Amino acid sequence: MDTSSVQEQVREIAHRFAQERHARQRRRSLDPADFARLRDTGFLRAAVPVDQGGLWEGVPRSIRPIAEMLRILAGGDASVALVAAMHPSVLAFWLAVPQAPEPYTEAWAQQRRHVFQTAYDGDWWGTITSEPGSGGDISRTRAQAHLVSADGAYRLTGQKHFGSGSGVTSYMLTAAVPEGEAQADLFYLDMRGVPWDGSTGVSLAAEWDGHGMTATQSHGMRFENFPTIRFAWPNNLQPIAAAANGAIGCCFAAVIVGIVETATKTAAKQLASWHTSMRSYEEVEWTRAEMETWLIQQAFEGMLAAVETQKPTAVREVLQGKTAIAELAETVLRRICRVVGGGSFARHSPFGFWLEDVRALGFLRPPWGLAYENLFKSSWPDTPSG
Repeated sequence: MDTSSVQEQVREIAHRFAQERHARQRRRSLDPADFARLRDTGFLRAAVPVDQGGLWEGVPRSIRPIAEMLRILAGGDASVALVAAMHPSVLAFWLAVPQAPEPYTEAWAQQRRHVFQTAYDGDWWGTITSEPGSGGDISRTRAQAHLVSADGAYRLTGQKHFGSGSGVTSYMLTAAVPEGEAQADLFYLDMRGVPWDGSTGVSLAAEWDGHGMTATQSHGMRFENFPTIRFAWPNNLQPIAAAANGAIGCCFAAVIVGIVETATKTAAKQLASWHTSMRSYEEVEWTRAEMETWLIQQAFEGMLAAVETQKPTAVREVLQGKTAIAELAETVLRRICRVVGGGSFARHSPFGFWLEDVRALGFLRPPWGLAYENLFKSSWPDTPSG
């Protein structure tokens, strides 16, 4: 198994998904068989280090192949691609920080081995970090992690929403404030075989209603004294997140880039038979849609290049690119829908679905408000706050 062979298998799966697009865009739930197929390609091992039998060779070498797989997959099924993107995005927290300082060096190394072994064995990872009222800022979590034993066991209590991939993922990343501490930290949950009826501490608070990306199963959950595992390098949410954010931003953006490219190609094919009779406004809108698709591709390439070369400004450039792509993607799909006409919003057309799909990127790590706040602050990084 190597990265190129995994990518080709992902391409074949995406092609089959695309042939089923009409039915897939009407789904309101995930099909576990899709994720079994992806697992069998070796996709999960793309985020496992080579020294543990995986394909990950470090952020600079591995981010582009993973992003390309997600980009390809999004052309077939946006919901599956987004949930699949959560897997390397979560593991990036451990992948991007190969070693923790003492006295956490060995504990971090052991946790990394365990986490990567789960992925090697075929377990999917996801996230359930967002909370009502937090504005998408995980440092503002109100969930509590109560220490229950001297060996560091915790139990989580709090409400979470947007647990993308719920029911498909085996483990989920989250955030909580540890008992006796003032700041939030990172934790993860073992969700294998856990019922959602409250009997084990997990209740389904809000089933995903199919808005936006229709079938991501981004359920809201309520946790009550549910076992959770703290990151082995504690009290370092910011440096760990900063190290991983370049990879995370590229993974999420890759999904949207794949959708936009597929939508533009599909529209071009549909318009080919009557482009000579298009009105002036339609001609301009189509030309601008193509230009903006090109800009999206250039922004994405810039994100990947910044991460690959490990530029000191890579985290900021990734955030700039991801935010720009989020805005442009909506504009491109709106223009395409205007040119295609009212039929673009009919249930037999894919374009209205794609428009809702691309809007999702603006609400993914970090969402609009937090993204622009961070970008503004990073314009003058040496200026004291206040």
